[in-house]
Amino acid sequence: MADTVTLTDHDEIRTWAAARAGFPAIVDVSPEPGTQAMLRLVFDQQAYEDEDRPERPPNAGGYDLVEWDEWFKIFDERKLALVVAADEPGRREEFHEIVRR
Repeated sequence: MADTVTLTDHDEIRTWAAARAGFPAIVDVSPEPGTQAMLRLVFDQQAYEDEDRPERPPNAGGYDLVEWDEWFKIFDERKLALVVAADEPGRREEFHEIVRR
């Protein structure tokens, strides 16, 4: 793996995701609906697949696309950071990991 960069600035994260056609999403992994959201970024065609799915019951394991404000609220409350591969000329790595700061 190439060098990594840790991002916490909202604008830097949005710019990184936009350069890779990435969108914010949330997966509800809780036993009770809405109590334990897991952050995720989806890329390219995956972002459109969510809109093509029929309505599903809560906690069915799928993700929901959300607005950046909602995503960053959880990101900041949990004191998270986004670790990404350092940019290299001619490459757009989608590698990312959401970690505690």
